[in-house]
Formats: sequence, C-alpha cells, structure tokens
Amino acid sequence: MLITFISSREKMLIEALIEEQEEVTIKQLSEKIDVSSRTIQRDLSNIQSIIDTYQLKLIRKSGVGVQIIGKEQIKQELVQQLKKIMLREYTLEERLTFILCILYEATEPVKLFSLSKDLNVSISTVSADLLKLEEQLRPIQLSILKKRGYGVELSGTENAKRSAISYALYKTLKEEGLFSLIKEKIHQQSSTDDDPVTERLVQLIDREKLAVIESAMKDLYPDVASSMTDSAYVGLIVHIALAIERIMQGANLTMDPSYLKQITFEPEYPIAKDIITMLENRFHINIPEAEVGYIMLHLQGAKLRQHEVGFTTNTNIELYRQAKKLIEEVEVQTGFHLSTNRSLLEGLVAHLKPAIHRIEQNMAIVNPLLEEVQTNYHDLFAQVEVAVKKVFPNLQIPKEEIGYLVMHFGAVLIEVLTKGDLKAYVICLSGIGTSKLLASQLKREVQEITEVSNISMFELTKLQTTMTDRDLIISTIDLQDFQREYIRVNPFLTPEVIEQVQLYAKRKILVQQTPSLVKEMPATVGTITEKMEKLREYLESILTVLTNFQLTMLKEQTTVKNYLQEICALLEDRQIIEEKNKVVEALLEREKSGGVGIPGTRLVLYHARSKYIQKPSFTVHKLESAIWIKGMDGYDVKVDTFLILLSPEIIGKAGLEILSFISTLIIQNEQTTQLFENAGKAQVHSFLAIEFERFIKENVN
Repeated sequence: MLITFISSREKMLIEALIEEQEEVTIKQLSEKIDVSSRTIQRDLSNIQSIIDTYQLKLIRKSGVGVQIIGKEQIKQELVQQLKKIMLREYTLEERLTFILCILYEATEPVKLFSLSKDLNVSISTVSADLLKLEEQLRPIQLSILKKRGYGVELSGTENAKRSAISYALYKTLKEEGLFSLIKEKIHQQSSTDDDPVTERLVQLIDREKLAVIESAMKDLYPDVASSMTDSAYVGLIVHIALAIERIMQGANLTMDPSYLKQITFEPEYPIAKDIITMLENRFHINIPEAEVGYIMLHLQGAKLRQHEVGFTTNTNIELYRQAKKLIEEVEVQTGFHLSTNRSLLEGLVAHLKPAIHRIEQNMAIVNPLLEEVQTNYHDLFAQVEVAVKKVFPNLQIPKEEIGYLVMHFGAVLIEVLTKGDLKAYVICLSGIGTSKLLASQLKREVQEITEVSNISMFELTKLQTTMTDRDLIISTIDLQDFQREYIRVNPFLTPEVIEQVQLYAKRKILVQQTPSLVKEMPATVGTITEKMEKLREYLESILTVLTNFQLTMLKEQTTVKNYLQEICALLEDRQIIEEKNKVVEALLEREKSGGVGIPGTRLVLYHARSKYIQKPSFTVHKLESAIWIKGMDGYDVKVDTFLILLSPEIIGKAGLEILSFISTLIIQNEQTTQLFENAGKAQVHSFLAIEFERFIKENVN
C-alpha cells in the first residue's frame, strides 16, 4: 500500500517498534524518540491505520508495553516502504500551524530537537519559525518562552491560547470545513487521506465530544441550528468542544470579575448558563463561571436569522450612538448620504455588540475574506478604517474586523434597484455581511433578478419543495446531496462569474415561456385580520405612551435614588406603576450593569421591565441643577435631564418595539438630542406623535 503521509516522528516510532521483538514501554519509546509520553500515546493512535492496512496488529498492554505483531515478512515490507517515503516539505505557514498545535497541547516544555524532527527541518529553521510565530501571536498577548536546555512553551492566558487555536482552525479549515467536521463528513474519511495540517488541527477536537455537544444542544434548544446563522452555530459548537477538552486538562479561562457580574444582566446570560449546566451533566465535570461569559459572547455574536426585538439596554443605546457616529464619519469620507438607511444602522448595531466584546476580551477575530475585501474595496477599506479610528479611539480594531464593517457599508453603496422577475436564493456560510454584499452585487449586475433571499444550509432542505423552476440557487459552498441545479460562486463576483450567472438567469427565464395559469390570490380574511391585529397592538402601545407622557421639574435632591423616588411617586399617583420602591430598586439594579448617562449629552436614560409596572411609559424629568453620573461609555457625564422608560413584565412584541423605537429617537441626530435636552412638554409630545406616525407607515405593511 502507498503511504500518502506520515511524519518523521511517526516513521521513527514504527521503525522502533518493528526493531524490538518484545513489548516496549511508553517511557522507553519517549526516551528513544526524545518526546513526551503523551506525544507517544497520540502518535500510536495516528499510526494505527497504517499498521491495520499492512495486516499487522498494534498491541497495547497496560503496565507491560506496546508491540507490533504479525508476519516478519510483512513487517520488513513496511520498513522498506517507510524508507522510500520522501517526507513532505511544509510551507512556512504550515510549519507555524504545526508548532502552534504542538505548543498548545504540551503540558511541559518542548525541545527544539523534537520540533525539528516533527517538521523535518533544521533546528535553526525551527528557531526562525518560532520568532515568526511569536510575531503573529503578539497582538493577542501570547509569547513563546524559550530557555536553553529547558525547551519552549506558550506563555499567556488560557483565553489567549484558545483565541490562537480558534484562529488557526478557522484560517485552515474555513467555515465550510468546520461545518463538515460537525456533520461528521470528515469523520468518515481516513486520517491518511486528509491534508496533514488539517488533520493535525482536527486532532485538537474530540469528534465524539462534538457529537455529544451537538446532540445536547439540540435537546436543550431544538431550534438552535435554524435560529442561528451557520457560521455562528459552527463557532459555538467548536468553542464548546475546545473548552471541554481544556477544562478536562485543568486549563481554565479567566475573566474580569466586574465583567462577569455585569453580564448577568444580559438577555443571553440565562441561555449560556443553561448550556453550561447541560455540559456539566453530560460530561460530569465542574465548569467555571468564566466559561459562561465566553459562551454568552458567542451567543451575542450569533446574528440570529429572525431578528427579535427586545427591550432596550444601556449597552444598545451606546452602540446605537456609536453606529450613528460611524455612519456619519463614513459619509464624510465617501461623500455618500447613508444616514437614512435604517437597514445599515440596524446591521451595524447588531454587529458591533459582539465585535466590541471580542476585541475587549481578546478573542480571535477571523475574516477569511479580508484579502479580497482589501483588494476589491481598497478605497472604501481605507475610508472605513479612518472612520473607525475616530469613533473608537480607545480600541485597537484589527483589520479583520474593519473588513467586516466594510462589507456592511459596501452592501449599501453598491445596491441598485434593477428590473426582472427572478428570485435568487443565496446560500452562504460567511455571515450576514457577506450575504448582503453578494445579494447587492447580484441585484446590480444581473438585470433578471428582482429578489434575493439569504438562506442557510439548514433551511435549504426544507425549501427545496417550495422552490420553482424559475428560482436561481447561488451558493458560495458545495451543496452535497442537493438535487436541484445550482451555481457556485465566490462571494466577490468577477466579470467571468457574473457572465455565468447572467447566462444561468436567461436560461431560467426560457424554461417556462407560457404564462402561469395560477393567478396571484387576493389577501385572505386571515392575513387582513392579522395585519389589523398588529396595527391595533401598535396603536394601543403608542396611545398609552402619548396619553401618559409627562415632562416635569424635579426638586433638588441629595442622591440619585431620591430623584428616582420622587419620579416613581409621580408615576404611582398616575397609576403607571405600583409599589414605587420596587420600581426604584429595579431602576437602580439596571444601573449596576453599566452607566446610564448618554455620552456627549446632558441626558440620563433609566429603564426597567418589572411586574410592578402596569403600562408602557416614557417620561422626561428636568433637574434644577446638573449632577455627575456614570456614562454608558464608562466616563462620568454631567446631566440635567432624566429620561424614564418603563415596560410591564408581560408585554407584546409591538409594545417592546415601540419602547425600543423611543430609545433610538433620543440620539437619532444632534437636533433630536437637543430637543430632549431643551424643549418643553408640548414640543417633545408633538415630536413623539409625529415620529410614531412615521413608524406606523414604515412598519405595518
């Protein structure tokens, strides 16, 4: 049999076992090959398939040793085959990945000699590689500790080590490869058939644990796969698998205690906590609280397919402000008017929250399309980069993250409405930004396409039955076992690919020249009733807010709590709330999760959702003199206006949308901010009524 790949160390191990006629202990083998006993154990698993192929047996006896048994003639044939093998020469990037994997797994320092044998290069080459690897790891605060006669090891936090290995996994396997790994397509292949670098990375994740984790996730949240984008789902499963492996080895994450306390107020926290409890039960281990925080970050970055509108948070207000500022700065840089594009604003807010968390917590940020973004959108990349530095002066935003932001802006800047009557389904694993960008290019370049729908691998099977012969299926990945015709493209359409898609579209139009006998059915009583019910819910919430709106002057108080008590007493008198002290507690408790002062304004926004709140409410309260309070960006801000936004514990989606809409109005632009700071009751009341009317017109249909 032809052996397609074997490392020099594995070659030495087989030769050593065949050379010995009796059992050899793991310790003896580790001393002979000059590697750790753990490495020998792993390599024995790797050579198992080769031994089996030659109809030999690898016998391991606990407490005795290891031995290859079988016909001597076959053993010698294997030895001769090994001598003929030309050990593969790795590229620099492949060597760096191998070294990272080895150091990541090592529980003790690794000798340079051992690394040189693994990679089939000189010790001087390994030394040069280590310097290059350390340069790559420096941005995530990882270094390589080197001592003469001691060896080398990774030096840094467990957080940083996992970030490095996550980056390597995504960079090498890509999202498509990780998706296949979770779906056990890689598991079906022989390890000797895989690329050695890929195989080495895959060894870091126990495939049986992957299966257990995915099964457990589906038991806990049956719709998790369909509610998250494929990339987010893959990222979550892989993160959990890495975490379980490391926890079992005693390598635990650390997270700032104050941040851990803060995240308990995030809506994703209970879900992350449930996941941790489930994992503890499935694997019979204790998992530290910091792991809850990192799972929550993945959930926050999930980019749910179906946007759920929730009650506003202080964090979201600050993100909204930052996103607005970023759009304004990009407007200045590009000269294009973007401020009225609500889809762009919402997309940026959804993206920035997990992105900032990832940057602050030093998590790996992978953008497999970075090089193409920089090449195809060179000017826009530079413009967005300038804007980002102005809006986030205190954050070191990596180019990978700027690349994703460019994709959001690029999707808007190239979108042009065209005529046609075909619908295109875009299947893409690279996230919302890439999908939007591809959709915009398709609508611009292919005149026959009028509608583009982004769907996932998980939704594809269900949609096959409803797709028509005139639908285009355009994918950036291979669709295994997919029965319909489709075309595979790169997320960035080249002129050649555009021509292919245009021909594909024209052929689809010719498929059915005869007009359809099925006429579009008029709206049913059910759909009309549903629309009227939605309108009623919106109007009820709006009328309640407008009817109970108040703008009052507060007496001077000594503490914030006293101000809130005075406000809640007024609201209790108007039967907006009951048990005012409970509502005050809820408002103060919410403040603990972060600052409440709106940066760059004289406004402070307090909000709460409680069973003691009877009706949705928004009120404005002016102070006789300004006070200092912690802002949403962590810096103190001087304020003289309290904005109070309240929601009952049980409230419909329409009510939540209305309250969230109010929070965005506050910092919609400089003029609206000044309105809330300076205007009287009649002006603010009128402004709210006009904006609510606009909201109804834009959203009900």
